Amino acid sequence: MSERLVIALGGNALIKPGQAGTIPEQLANLEESLGGVVELIHEGHRIALTHGNGPQVGNIVIRVEEARGKAYDLPLDVCVAQSQGEMGYLIQRTLHNLLRRRGIARPVATVLTQVVVDRQDPRLHSPTKPIGPFYTAAQADELRRKGYTLMEDAHRGYRRVVPSPLPLRLVEQDVILQLFESGVIVIVAGGGGIPVALAEDGTLVGIEAVIDKDLASSLLATALRADRLLDLTAVEKVKLNFGTPHERDIERMTLEEARRYLAEGHFAPGSMGPKIEAAIAFLQGGGREVIITRPEVVLAAFRGHTGTHIYPE
Repeated sequence: MSERLVIALGGNALIKPGQAGTIPEQLANLEESLGGVVELIHEGHRIALTHGNGPQVGNIVIRVEEARGKAYDLPLDVCVAQSQGEMGYLIQRTLHNLLRRRGIARPVATVLTQVVVDRQDPRLHSPTKPIGPFYTAAQADELRRKGYTLMEDAHRGYRRVVPSPLPLRLVEQDVILQLFESGVIVIVAGGGGIPVALAEDGTLVGIEAVIDKDLASSLLATALRADRLLDLTAVEKVKLNFGTPHERDIERMTLEEARRYLAEGHFAPGSMGPKIEAAIAFLQGGGREVIITRPEVVLAAFRGHTGTHIYPE
């Protein structure tokens, strides 16, 4: 039976730990990460793909800073737009080639996506979203002296953090829905979408921030009336007591349990926390199931053999 699926690709789908993140590396990683997605397409499911952009937009910001005085400056919302174009192209091209090799005739399209946020959102004044490369403690101290905000990220080092407001609405939602309904595999809301705010006259104004892609994916999944939201990340299963001697995998979780574990502080902000927040929002909006797992095992997780599965009850 054909289902409506939103699949969110994490940063590790394009750049693996220890890699420089070159374009050849990202393309090779996508070939591996999208294999299971191609199988789901072959089965006839309607699919919308989203993706993170933390490493990529961070590198764009570094290029902007290094080119200051030699090239025109770019605000953060334009950097997000650039990352959507770059990553959308890589994903779209790779998926097109994989489908062609399998003899699957399904069109693929990337939609530049703006997402409305609230100008008064307090998150705009409290940076939490990690972008760019990992730094050592010494490198982080040096960057702090330059005025940047850095936080430790999942015990892997320090990263620059930027404001991350809550997504409210996808500007291109109607167009995306039309493409989705017609059978197009859409790549949308890249990097959480380009943050914009509504002016009093209804025009759009860019906001310098990076929206969390998991929260934007949940918003998209609800708008598309998706059956399931698949969040593909660096771990095969969500863990309780992460990083402690009492760490354990969660295979099944109810909406109520997800709320409780989140309130108890089991899921770190900027890491697993937004994924659980996104799962809660999607299930509250009528979604049937959320699956969190690694891209390499997405097909097995879809069949119920691995991953963490979150249900309304």
